[in-house]
Amino acid sequence: MTCFKGQFLLTATVVTPLLFAATETTAQTAKRFVVKGVVADAATKEGEQYATMKITSQTDSTSTAALAVSEADGSFSMTLKKAGSYRLFVNAMGKQPIVRNFVVSDSEPTVSLDTLYIKEASHVLGAVEIVAQKPLVKADIDKITYDIEEDPDSKTNNILEMLRKVPMVTVDGDSNIKVNGSSGFKVYVNGRPNSMMSKNPKEVLKSMPASSIKKIEVITNPGPKYDAEGVGGILNIVTVGKGIEGYTVTTNGGVSNADVDAGMYATVKQGKLTVSGTYSYNYYDGRNMHNNYSRLFTGDPATPSASNRYQTGDSRSYNHSHSGNFEASYDVDSLRLVTASFGIWTNRSHSHSLSRSNATALLSGATLYSYENNGRGVSDNTYLYGNIDYQRLFKQKGRMLTFSYKISGGTNGGDNYSSYDVAEATDEWLPFVKRLSDEHTESSGRSMEHTLQADYTTPIGKAHNVEVGAKYILRDNRSDDDRYVRQNGTDGEYTFDEQYSSHYRHENDILAAYLGYGLRLGNLSGRLGARYEHTFQKIKYELGEGENFSTGFDDVVPSASLGYRINDENNLRFGYNMRIYRPGIWSLNPYLNQTNPEALQQGNPNLVSEKNHNVQLTYSYFAAKFSVSCTMRYSFTNNNISSVTSLVEDNTIESVKNPTGKLVSYTTYRNIGRTQTASLSSYVNWNIFKNTRLTMNLWGDYSDYNDRQQLHNYGYYGSAYVGVQQTLPKSWRVNVGFYGCTSNPNLQSKTEGIYNYNLNVQKSFLKDRLNFYLYASNFLDAKRHYKSTVTGANFITHSDSSYNPWRVGINVSWRIGELSSGVKKVARSISNDDVKSAEGGGK
Repeated sequence: MTCFKGQFLLTATVVTPLLFAATETTAQTAKRFVVKGVVADAATKEGEQYATMKITSQTDSTSTAALAVSEADGSFSMTLKKAGSYRLFVNAMGKQPIVRNFVVSDSEPTVSLDTLYIKEASHVLGAVEIVAQKPLVKADIDKITYDIEEDPDSKTNNILEMLRKVPMVTVDGDSNIKVNGSSGFKVYVNGRPNSMMSKNPKEVLKSMPASSIKKIEVITNPGPKYDAEGVGGILNIVTVGKGIEGYTVTTNGGVSNADVDAGMYATVKQGKLTVSGTYSYNYYDGRNMHNNYSRLFTGDPATPSASNRYQTGDSRSYNHSHSGNFEASYDVDSLRLVTASFGIWTNRSHSHSLSRSNATALLSGATLYSYENNGRGVSDNTYLYGNIDYQRLFKQKGRMLTFSYKISGGTNGGDNYSSYDVAEATDEWLPFVKRLSDEHTESSGRSMEHTLQADYTTPIGKAHNVEVGAKYILRDNRSDDDRYVRQNGTDGEYTFDEQYSSHYRHENDILAAYLGYGLRLGNLSGRLGARYEHTFQKIKYELGEGENFSTGFDDVVPSASLGYRINDENNLRFGYNMRIYRPGIWSLNPYLNQTNPEALQQGNPNLVSEKNHNVQLTYSYFAAKFSVSCTMRYSFTNNNISSVTSLVEDNTIESVKNPTGKLVSYTTYRNIGRTQTASLSSYVNWNIFKNTRLTMNLWGDYSDYNDRQQLHNYGYYGSAYVGVQQTLPKSWRVNVGFYGCTSNPNLQSKTEGIYNYNLNVQKSFLKDRLNFYLYASNFLDAKRHYKSTVTGANFITHSDSSYNPWRVGINVSWRIGELSSGVKKVARSISNDDVKSAEGGGK
């Protein structure tokens, strides 16, 4: 603990003065000259969000004096360094540009322009050179937004590839995503939670074209309107915005040495009705992976029940996935909007494995037993969801009422076979080896969820805002595991093993209400809120061991944030929030998986929700040519849900079939003692030259894990992504990227560092309608190793997986039609993000 505090204080001592020194230099200006106003749509009279403002001198239009982007209500305020005669240029997608001249002077330092009404573009210009573009990144009091539309790579990349450029998000070489250094995050689409993406982010996001996305928001300090779940934060994926009528259809397809994918995205807008749909297909071949594994006993070498275990094996898997989404919106009138959406994702995976295992005596090294295991399996997963939302605006600007209903559910199933061929065994270990029965496991799960929600927000004067809402979730989960066995080495029929099968039900209803307050005074803004959640939980065992029970608990979740805009480009943000994670059905299910009697796995129905506290300070500088953001963050959890592995005698574990008293590996889930992390992250985007862009995403932290019993681990972790994009003549682009990370400590485990590199070339034809994308990654490495260790009180394991990392492929996309309009979204909708998967938690 003392070591941890020292590391955090050292980081704070070094970094904080640098941040404030940078802001102090920028803030010291002799006099402030300000121009402000509102940009509004000429037809609807609504504020035009994300309009781009550029100010130049009236005598020199090539020199930029200020750049800005309008707020959600269309308002803007821009600071100038000196008095003079200026020209304001206003641009928005699909709209006619606006130009206004104005003068600021010592006698009139602030100029308030009339409302600037921007009209729809009546024609498409033939050849226009964009002199200034809005910054790709924008910082708000509780989130950072990356503008996907403005990044040329979005025309050919998928969303997963684009995430490497998003601040506070890292994507490693195996496509594992982290937000704020944690894999415990949630994914939303247009402000609505998407369980499909939250449970399978890398599989789903890899199959979605980035061209259908407007922006990605990293919500690092969720306010009270968001569910209390999600330690790392929230990724909100916002699809295309509003504009003119028409249609567009984009098809894409690709092939590589590892996968095949195809997809389509279409949008049609006619009058008040707008609809859009997406479909994608992906086939992935995991190729062969070789693994070497050892478990060494570190206790008393005279222990008769102990052994050293070694295993070598090969495995391969491949899967097919389909996903589709449909959205529609209808403008009843200028104040009322109805939206609906429906989505589905399916995946079928096949796997095969062959391993050879042996155990040796601790002192002599003599073989105690050896066997071969052959495994195969098929798993199916399906997830569906639907939303309907009603939004009511009022004549008072900023006042809004929304009602939402969501239904979501899914099924998952597995059909797995495991057979053994015993080569040898000593008399002492023969009873243990006899537990190696051939096994056929049929598993199935189902989840169903209904959610009702109401939200109301209203301004009070010009500086204050209040939001209030309520939600009720009805959630029903079930998990069935049926075990069939037969004597190994035979071809007989499998018999149902009722005693060691399990049918488990988990009902989880949640009632929530929240209240939030917002304040904006000049350059200072703040938010304060609290959320109350009551959980009704009921557990029922229809088959298998366990006692039925029901319980309930309450959570009050506070949040606070404070922001200060130094000027148009520099700002500081401070935030605190508490997040919770409820255990999912897979970590709660008490079914004991003893397919491999040497390594048993079981859930824990006594888990409680973990509570995570976060404090962070962020400095940001965002401009068109150069942007940088630095964040210091400290978080701690006193009851983190984590998997824990121990080496124990099998007769001490309930439900073990034919126990022998030998030491076996036993993995379950526990609310461990205390986890704390101090981190520093930085994002840099630099347009070095007119056609050259450098992007860096850097992360470093120091973590301490302590279960307050026997386990304690701590250490540093760092990761970096560096990418360079070069635009060449005739619509050619070249991208080079590198990702690397150091070893990563956890409560018991430690993974070695890895690195990846990639090169891709893009070419556009026919006014960007036809795009080709050639890519290659890790092409200089024929084999790559992924190593990890797990340490317990009386054992240590080593795992070394080798695989072929290189990948080469091509992707082609074709777009027809013209449309700058997308489905409108209500500003508030259902956000369920309160369940922690069995794989979540920690880095």
